[in-house]
Amino acid sequence: MTALILTVLATSIPLLLAANGELIAERSGVLNLGVEGMMLMGAVAALGMVLYTGNPYTGIIAGALAGMAVSLIFAFFAVTLLTNQVATGLALTIFATGFSGLAGAPLVGKTSESLPRIIIPFLSDLPGVGEILFAQDLLFYLAFLIIAGTSWFLRKTRSGMILRAVGDNHDSAHALGYSVARVRWMAVAFGGLCAGMGGAYIPLVLTPHWSEGMTAGRGWIALALVVFASWMPSRVIIGALIFGGITIMQLAGQARGWAIPSQVLSMLPYLATIIALVLISMRGRSSYLTVPACIGKPFHPGS
Repeated sequence: MTALILTVLATSIPLLLAANGELIAERSGVLNLGVEGMMLMGAVAALGMVLYTGNPYTGIIAGALAGMAVSLIFAFFAVTLLTNQVATGLALTIFATGFSGLAGAPLVGKTSESLPRIIIPFLSDLPGVGEILFAQDLLFYLAFLIIAGTSWFLRKTRSGMILRAVGDNHDSAHALGYSVARVRWMAVAFGGLCAGMGGAYIPLVLTPHWSEGMTAGRGWIALALVVFASWMPSRVIIGALIFGGITIMQLAGQARGWAIPSQVLSMLPYLATIIALVLISMRGRSSYLTVPACIGKPFHPGS
């Protein structure tokens, strides 16, 4: 049972990181559909760096920077040049999918060292939860710290209030003297950093090798998770665990030879995503109260 919980937790971490970053971008009013591409770039950069340096911790930095670099391309077009955010995000994902495949071609067939576990003395010996919560890798701890920090930032800090104001009414925020473009650039960059780390977690912990498209749609699930969580960081944890569990159920079913076509099992995470979105829409008007009012809308300073 402990092994199953550990597997579910590990599978949830990439979703948790990517969804948290996208949540911040969307709370600022920017819809970045390039999460899948940023995760792929983070994955290939992390694996390449670890193979080059032999140090798995450098992979975290490389993955985060690669994700941020791709997000800044998106920010330049969508925030500065005011291009359509949906089209720009989709184009970014297509570009990053192709570019990561090209960059990762020399890495095919190579394996890297995984992130070591950091065992916290005394706490890791606690019965039941010790091994699950206090004997994990650095990115595991970092993911939950980032979620807690994001929740505190949005609810308790002045900067968080400004970011929410920009996402809810960018004209009013601009009239009060806040730089809408700067806030959105920083939010998008943070989203890219988190998505890059989420992508890096896959080769650094889950599958220590490179294969083209190895994120397997996790970026799209992370986008749905933000809606599932109603743009609230604490709910992202619940959603990530649910989708992580469904993903593991798919793998367990295939391993145990369930009399269900493997293609159907592979569809489970995406079917669950669609069902979750339908259920959210059925909750009616209350489910949209936390939606940033300006999400996806370009800001024209002169208007």
